[in-house]
Amino acid sequence: MPDQMRSYLDFEKPVAELDSKVDELRTLAASGTDIAEEIGRIEDKAAQALADLYQNLTPWQKTLVARHPQRPHFNDFIKGLITEFTPLAGDRKFGEDEALVAGFGRFRGEAICVMGQEKGDSTESRIKHNFGMARPEGYRKCVRLMEMAERFGLPVLSLADSAGAYPGIGAEERGQAEAIARSTDACMALTVPNVAIITGEGMSGGAIAITTANKVLMLEHAIYSVISPEAASSILWRDGSKAQEAANNMKITAQDMLRFGVIDSILKEPVGGAHRDPAAMIATTGDAIAKAFDELRGMDGEAIRKQRRQKFLDIGRKLG
Repeated sequence: MPDQMRSYLDFEKPVAELDSKVDELRTLAASGTDIAEEIGRIEDKAAQALADLYQNLTPWQKTLVARHPQRPHFNDFIKGLITEFTPLAGDRKFGEDEALVAGFGRFRGEAICVMGQEKGDSTESRIKHNFGMARPEGYRKCVRLMEMAERFGLPVLSLADSAGAYPGIGAEERGQAEAIARSTDACMALTVPNVAIITGEGMSGGAIAITTANKVLMLEHAIYSVISPEAASSILWRDGSKAQEAANNMKITAQDMLRFGVIDSILKEPVGGAHRDPAAMIATTGDAIAKAFDELRGMDGEAIRKQRRQKFLDIGRKLG
């Protein structure tokens, strides 16, 4: 990542200090001073410190990593993995929702339906996409596209990254809960393979609505939960400031989800998180998607639906 674009989380302070020292030495070296050996030594120390930090992240620290603004978003995965992507708009009932992007394209040459939350990467785009928090029309749009994918026999890929469905009055008036339930039901009813990836935050029904899939994968430092740590803190202790304590007790990490059978596998992130090497993370995700679809290839429609149904019936019953 270019130096001017680097962004550190609070717990990364030791690494930030070492990187700052490297920058100072590089500036000094540019004036003609031969300190290449010293620069290399500190760079190695910084790399080791980063690796040590990320080997033992707490659930709260993983939450911060999952929310990192430079983490690859839906549009980044689309640009890196999907060709000829054509987004479709509107639910044919109310209007368009920009938080949930959905359309058709090609994954490694094969036609596919893709949907997911886009958080945005600038002030303007974040407002446009409502920070990835979808309204009812977004989920109804996804239902419309899943029905099209079913009609034409196309696999479905979902990329979830959202703090949750939008909780505004207008969204509730237009049937937010009903729209989420219908989207979840549409996922369950598919006779074509569907694969879901939790790339960052997978919060509440806003994530479940598009991730009820045959194969559910998570990035190593992503989180998945029925409620955000802040909301859980407000409910349990009537104090939103205890979010860190809530996160550390909620079992929201990819490792927890794999142990409980909620997900099928974990995608290893680059050292320091996906935001430090988005291209590598996107490539890893592409390989995992291809493998997941390959494992479902050859199954007939009814077998695909039964496998998905049994997967969710088994959650919590079998501990890994």
